[in-house]
Amino acid sequence: MKETVNILDFLPEELEEYINPMFRVKQIYQWIYQKYADNFLEMTSLPKNLREKLNENYHFNPLKIIYKEQSKDGSIKYLFELKDGLRIESVLLPMKEEKFDEKGVKIAHAKYTICVSSQVGCKSGCSFCLTAKGGLKRNLSAGEIVAQILCIKKDNQIPYERRVNIVYMGMGEPLDNLNNVSKAIKILSHNDGLCISPRRQTVSTSGLANQIKKLGEMNLGVLLAISLHAVNDTLRNELMPINKAYNIASIMQAVREFPIDQRKRVMFEYLLIDNINDKIDHAKELVKLLNGIKAKVNLILFNPHEGSFYKRPNLENAIKFQDYISSKGITCTIRESKGLDISAACGQLKERKKNELA
Repeated sequence: MKETVNILDFLPEELEEYINPMFRVKQIYQWIYQKYADNFLEMTSLPKNLREKLNENYHFNPLKIIYKEQSKDGSIKYLFELKDGLRIESVLLPMKEEKFDEKGVKIAHAKYTICVSSQVGCKSGCSFCLTAKGGLKRNLSAGEIVAQILCIKKDNQIPYERRVNIVYMGMGEPLDNLNNVSKAIKILSHNDGLCISPRRQTVSTSGLANQIKKLGEMNLGVLLAISLHAVNDTLRNELMPINKAYNIASIMQAVREFPIDQRKRVMFEYLLIDNINDKIDHAKELVKLLNGIKAKVNLILFNPHEGSFYKRPNLENAIKFQDYISSKGITCTIRESKGLDISAACGQLKERKKNELA
């Protein structure tokens, strides 16, 4: 059987080279991203010969759901299988429930965030992360990244016009796959596609300073999140070996130069681990590091997994940490942990299902 090409890998202007006139490309985009078509043959506004040609040469299903589980908090963890048999994870996080008035009329729509993977595995080697266990297999293409959002919206019947927030913080280091991640951002934000504004898309990185600079130079309008997790190089070297190549000082310099919307802030993700980085002294050091940066700190309570020697911190200590940061005028929240009952942290479901679904 002839191998077909993933049409999700293309921006409309790239498709115009193969498909014309341009309004046909626009129609194809709308059928895929707005009408959630299942195949080319049902795109009835296209001529029959074009539908047949597309069906022979292209596909837009580069992954399939092989397992999903839903948490009691509404989070859904997806395990996808790619065309080559490799597997990745994504998570749908409900942020706000839909609301109805006393007559049953909907007055507020539900809001969602989708965490997507950018690589199969990861080479960063963070000691607290299960994804690192298997190493890096390969980068995802732009279309494989886009397909995760498309598939999850379709699976949950989230209408095209209901925007979602995207966070590139699933499996992999997004800035290690910058070309494909940046292209996915452009495809997802295209007016004829899902039309998800770059301001709704956040790139979360473990701190590749030179790549942060390159992302900034692209000026895509995306938000930036830094997975910091430690306030000194000694501890960060232990938690995140990537720090030996890009130390905290180099990361902070890159962040200071990153173009950010005046209404937005740079997010600093800080994973609180019991008795490792959760003391007030750590909070004091963090405040010093963030001096002069328009920052928001997102505290995350470590999500334990089998085989880990790290422990989830005491909530009381986490609140003290938060209160100190907040008292210094820095926005600081404790992220509500979702999916604790469904292995929602990166790599957990893939690892747990490795043998069951072999």
